[in-house]
Amino acid sequence: MGRGRQKAKATKQARDIKYYSPNTDYSALQRELTGPGSRATNHFADDPVEPDYSAYVDKYADDLDDDDEVDSRRIG
Repeated sequence: MGRGRQKAKATKQARDIKYYSPNTDYSALQRELTGPGSRATNHFADDPVEPDYSAYVDKYADDLDDDDEVDSRRIG
């Protein structure tokens, strides 16, 4: 006993939360989305350029092929 009042209160609170719709401040949203200065920034400009590994592909290509054969022998 006593569960009815608690359940009714929980149901009322859940309904209040579900249908709660605050007033949206679109100007604040616009300020947040544009940010300071409202200019596009390149976030990747500071990232170092990845080195070119194409010279190593041919040099170590045989080693990669051998690894595939070893794996197939273990499975089969």
